[in-house]
Amino acid sequence: MEKHEFRKNAADMIYLTACAINGKIPKQKRIEALDIPKLYEVCQKHILTACVAYALESAGINDHDFTQAKEKAIRKNILLDAERMSIFNRLEEEKIWYIPLKGSILKDWYPNLGMRQMSDNDILFDKNRRDDVRCVMKDHGFELKAAYEAVDEYVKEPIYNFEMHSELFMYYQVGDIADHYLEIKSRLLKDENNGYGYHFSNEDFYLFMLAHEYKHFIAGGTGVRSLVDSYIFLRKFGRSLDWKYIAAELEKLGIADFELNNRKLAINVFSMKQLSLEEKKQLDYYVMSGTYGTHENSVKNRVRYNRKGSDLRYLMYRLFPPMRMLKASVPWAAKSKLLIPAAYIYRFFKGATVNRKVVAEELKYLGKSDQRF
Repeated sequence: MEKHEFRKNAADMIYLTACAINGKIPKQKRIEALDIPKLYEVCQKHILTACVAYALESAGINDHDFTQAKEKAIRKNILLDAERMSIFNRLEEEKIWYIPLKGSILKDWYPNLGMRQMSDNDILFDKNRRDDVRCVMKDHGFELKAAYEAVDEYVKEPIYNFEMHSELFMYYQVGDIADHYLEIKSRLLKDENNGYGYHFSNEDFYLFMLAHEYKHFIAGGTGVRSLVDSYIFLRKFGRSLDWKYIAAELEKLGIADFELNNRKLAINVFSMKQLSLEEKKQLDYYVMSGTYGTHENSVKNRVRYNRKGSDLRYLMYRLFPPMRMLKASVPWAAKSKLLIPAAYIYRFFKGATVNRKVVAEELKYLGKSDQRF
């Protein structure tokens, strides 16, 4: 699909999403101008198909693909809820503390079941019990798909995908933010109806949600659904939040400007207000990123957020990354200080061979004066 077509259908998607989450029936004139197949394609990119299906149905449009997506989302939400509770019960038996994250909580604040589609479930647990959690997941029929520094990805047919986090962030992704969340347990609140379950305060939930979106925003980008999540949360809790605490934490995290821009944009977009030219540019970044970002954004952002005004400084950062980043990207370097020089050499030759296309694209963007959007 051409970019101008994608943007046009994305505008329809955003309008219909706003109608769905605000309980409004779309205007007939707008409905008549829709290109349903292309709209569906764009919605799939942003995982907003079920949400838009609700809006279409309220206007009398019962498209097969949209209806199927909505019914699938409802079924998947129900199945994931049941599977998650089964895993929690086992973690209780094993005396392992845990906390559900992100979408598994957010989805219940949307107006209708299935409106917030789920691709996976994220759970944080006691990092000292990682091997035990692996046994729990194996006993539940899950296969370990991938293991990273701070998260194990599990899959089970037909639709189950769980990400089990020993830490909330990996250092190479967001540096200081990862450090800020290393000892998160002390800030969690104990559930009242179980022995080992925890939850965030509303303020800390919002902060983590923002930090997570920021991680994607400065990587490959993040899609419109993240703005919907922000709007849904702020509509429900915004007036009751301790904004002084949030402001202080945002400064520590270094994302105060991101939060302000994200909050204003989410509220203005889904309250259907007229956007400024700057806000339209910001929204376009979300629109063209899709849910999981793009490779082009990833390259641009890697340069943009680590360049710090100097091409030479960026090159030195890429050649000689901070020690924690080096050990995260080359795990065997953590075994001995003597291996560190070899790890730097390994990274250099890997960049020159395996990742040469990515390196070439990064060099392409170095020296450009406008690296904002």
